[in-house]
Amino acid sequence: MELSDKSARQLFMEVKANPTRKRFGFGRKPALVNIDLQCAYTKVGEFITAYETDPRQIEYVNTLAELFRKNSLPVIWTYVAYMESGEDAGVWGTRTNTPDSLQNIKVGSRRAQFDDRLNIDHKRDIIINKRMASAFFETNLGSVFNFHQIDTLVVTGGSTSGCVRATVVDSLSRSYRTIVPEECVADKHESPHFANLYDMALKYADVVPVAEVIAHMKAYQPRN
Repeated sequence: MELSDKSARQLFMEVKANPTRKRFGFGRKPALVNIDLQCAYTKVGEFITAYETDPRQIEYVNTLAELFRKNSLPVIWTYVAYMESGEDAGVWGTRTNTPDSLQNIKVGSRRAQFDDRLNIDHKRDIIINKRMASAFFETNLGSVFNFHQIDTLVVTGGSTSGCVRATVVDSLSRSYRTIVPEECVADKHESPHFANLYDMALKYADVVPVAEVIAHMKAYQPRN
């Protein structure tokens, strides 16, 4: 194991400045997957479980969602919420049972609600109640992407080190080109945030400035 006194942020900035491999790049047809942008994780000051990395995250996600809709491309929003017993959280949710515990994000609760700053089209967008970390686990995402002939995923949301990373790894494992706009993901602490951006950039995804994704989507032309 290589030892270093560099911070996770420094390691990410180095690989960002000097990438060691070419990008996966966009394919012919992308979808936008927004992970768990719900009050439990976005309302800093209201919930102890919430966090913020880039203060413009929600604004950027809204911009991307609008561009994807404009191009008739899928926009997916996931959230976690569990039945009253919490049993559908499985072993993952049983380690603690406090008001802030994962299993106590109940269906219909304030913690389960999407952040009210989000612009969600409830008629056109796809909303998924997921129970585990990856947006793919026991959901219909695969069928949705097959139907739309998707080959590229743009992943936003939180947390960078948890549900975003799990979704990104599952995305690449299914051979989707995977893109993470760095300002659009967030985590509770700096070190796991940048450590996982670093790791995803090296192995699993293109971690790029959101401005690049916005520019691509503004110029997007459907291909047969």
